[in-house]
Amino acid sequence: MDSPMLHAAGVIDGCTARVVDADRVATVASRMPAEPDLIDTADVFGLLADPGRLRLLLALTEGELCVCDLAVVSGLSESAASHALRLLRAHRVVSVRRAGRMAYYRLDDAHVRMLLDLAIAHTEHTEAVHPERGKAADPELDPE
Repeated sequence: MDSPMLHAAGVIDGCTARVVDADRVATVASRMPAEPDLIDTADVFGLLADPGRLRLLLALTEGELCVCDLAVVSGLSESAASHALRLLRAHRVVSVRRAGRMAYYRLDDAHVRMLLDLAIAHTEHTEAVHPERGKAADPELDPE
């Protein structure tokens, strides 16, 4: 039998006994989205993982903005903002309205806003531990 991994924080990782609940596994597997939908969803989360794109999206929670305004508020160049917006538009995260030579961007739908609101609410009420960034934020989780 495999031995469980014990982390420095005293947390056991892994199953202590290899028993598969076939009914439960079948139920969960039957509710799993189709592979193309999983890939598209992972792509959206990947787009949200970039701080510059995230700043653009958070700015758009305040309403429609042009590329120039988005570049200023996000700290990106107009070229970088435009490129990021093209990626976000291709994944249906933002949509665009054209007025002459101007392009105004907005969040594509309420789902995108909910995703952003939930992510921000989550980070505001939790203190993340970032082992890749150095010391843990919670001294109880830092073994040193």
